[in-house]
Amino acid sequence: MNKLLKNRMAKTATAPTPGATHRPQRILVVDDDPGIRQLGTKELVRHGYQVDAAEDHTAGWKALQTHAYDLLITDLDMPRLSGLKLVKRLRDARLALPVILTSGIMTPQELNRNPWFQLSGALLKPVSPDQLLQTVQAVLRASEGAREQKIAPPPIRRRQPSTVGLRL
Repeated sequence: MNKLLKNRMAKTATAPTPGATHRPQRILVVDDDPGIRQLGTKELVRHGYQVDAAEDHTAGWKALQTHAYDLLITDLDMPRLSGLKLVKRLRDARLALPVILTSGIMTPQELNRNPWFQLSGALLKPVSPDQLLQTVQAVLRASEGAREQKIAPPPIRRRQPSTVGLRL
């Protein structure tokens, strides 16, 4: 199977909303389990996201180098290199991409021991389609809000007449 499984179905799966000018949000799903990878990808595509899928850390890193993503969803436990290694590599490269980590073995305590991963969300497997979708929507909303705050223009200040040199 090809290392980078690109699902371009998102372009044809949903018709653009009339008058809409924004592009679909792009998500990279990295998971070594083909069934989980396919189910997650199909669910996200069905809800209008553009989704690429990779079967391991190496393919995921190549995809991150090739395309701009709005979100990374990665499995924790993968052969060769873990999802945390991918997140570490992402953070070392100073890529400010929201990340949702999925795992069947992870605990919140483990995540709290490593706050530098800057995870936006975590899901314990098995993940229901509703859980996945709700988490993705919440993380993307939060990241959009943070981006808007960073790029928002400064407030307009009305100039007050100067009182320098005036006697009252």
